[in-house]
Amino acid sequence: MSKERARRREARLAVLEKEKAARARKVARRQQRRQVLNRLRPRRRSSSGQLYRRSRGERLGILLVPAVAIAAVWLFVPELSLRIVLTAVLVLAAPALVVVVLGRKAG
Repeated sequence: MSKERARRREARLAVLEKEKAARARKVARRQQRRQVLNRLRPRRRSSSGQLYRRSRGERLGILLVPAVAIAAVWLFVPELSLRIVLTAVLVLAAPALVVVVLGRKAG
């Protein structure tokens, strides 16, 4: 009877050891995957030296919308003085409009 219990206990311990080893391998794989991902993920740099953090489409829109508006002013407004004033207003208001419409990018 005691030999049978000892055999069962050994079998139980062997199964537990296999499960423990499988868990250890799984944890090791997870840690290795995290290390690889951390190496691949770009590090955030300090905001010093970086003035612009906008996507290409946003930058293109920031350039094109005022340019189209200025072109429309120069095409459709007949008086020269009014053209100049509207152009100045567009140039001066464009940065504020960009911040209002697109929002500030957090550094």
